[in-house]
Amino acid sequence: MSNQNHKPMTSWVQVPKNSDFTIYNLPFGVFETKRISARAGIAIGDKIVDLSVLHDEGFFSDITQLPNDIFLRNSLNDFIALGKPVTRKVRERVQELLLEEREDLREHQCRGKAMVSRKEAIMLLPVKIGDYTDFYSSMEHATNVGTMFRDPNNALLPNWKHLPVGYHGRASSIIPSGIPITRPKGQFKDPDMESPAFGPSRRLDFELELAFITGKPTKMGESISTEDAEDYIFGFVLFNDWSARDIQAWEYVPLGPFLGKNFASSISPWIVTLEALEFVRLAGPTQDPEVLPYLKCEKEHAFDINLEVYIQPEEKEATKVCTSNYKHMYWNIAQQLAHHTVNGCNINVGDMYASGTISGPTEDSYGSMLELAWKGTKPVQLAGGEERKFIEDGDTVIMKGYSEKDGIRVGFGEVSSKVLPAN
Repeated sequence: MSNQNHKPMTSWVQVPKNSDFTIYNLPFGVFETKRISARAGIAIGDKIVDLSVLHDEGFFSDITQLPNDIFLRNSLNDFIALGKPVTRKVRERVQELLLEEREDLREHQCRGKAMVSRKEAIMLLPVKIGDYTDFYSSMEHATNVGTMFRDPNNALLPNWKHLPVGYHGRASSIIPSGIPITRPKGQFKDPDMESPAFGPSRRLDFELELAFITGKPTKMGESISTEDAEDYIFGFVLFNDWSARDIQAWEYVPLGPFLGKNFASSISPWIVTLEALEFVRLAGPTQDPEVLPYLKCEKEHAFDINLEVYIQPEEKEATKVCTSNYKHMYWNIAQQLAHHTVNGCNINVGDMYASGTISGPTEDSYGSMLELAWKGTKPVQLAGGEERKFIEDGDTVIMKGYSEKDGIRVGFGEVSSKVLPAN
């Protein structure tokens, strides 16, 4: 069963209106509660389907590749590594079991154990992340940054339209939604300062991104073509790549971001599969000049995903400060993975690849405070009269993402994190 067929589907599970977790979505995650240990689940409405219970009760008995304890592990890596033919069967089986006209699970004695309230669940990182790469693939974002810090007439560096620029980040400080971050400390040097100073970052920023997760390994020396790239990509999460702009500006020449980036990145806990997003696949922006042969794509690899960012000061209402869309990305996921591996770099199951800041063409679609407040010269107005140039202590940054078309909605939920004062 597939979204692209546009067959109307209704579930016997009550799904709230405008829920991200419809029967068309069914994303994978890892959760625990006060009563049960970490395990794999699928989200539907306000519920989580405990896949280990379904497995124990024989609902996957014909999918012979599933080890007995595959859904009782604290990450999805081993499950994803079974391959898309298996993971797709599991998702489609759950989709069938949740259909309004099906009674198998609805009438089964295990139903009480198999359905867990999302309110009771603590969401964990969905995968063990071995490696993390951050790209820089939004032309609007790269142009804005180049205009601010370099020559507006030559905002893009000479290589930018010829290859997907990226760098290797730190995987150990990637955290799930709901975990607060501590304001980072480091060196900074403003243009009017004679020498650098040390202290808490004064220009803490968010970066609105999506990240894809690989589900199939390669060996050193192997490359992945754009044609085959999606066979290696399991799905997406929302990604907030926190940035300390003042620390980053002082340190990044000549080797790029370090302390300004590696203190934290926050992700949404549910992995939305490529299959769930098939119905919003489209062509990306026209690439000019023509790319080299290894970066050419026969298939469309862009997705129409609406993205929003909110800032919520402590004990106050949230204000939407950004409305963007993933379809604006100049470099797509197939090109990113093909470029990443063209030199023989090996990849592993659970590796994470962030898009880079997703900025659109309008001022309200810029995906960072650096752009929204234009380096602090145009403060962003919040509800209640406050304004922000960058993120302050006590602020919670909330990112949301969803696709909607022909009455079908598939979303990511949210990634949310509060900023605590520096230690």
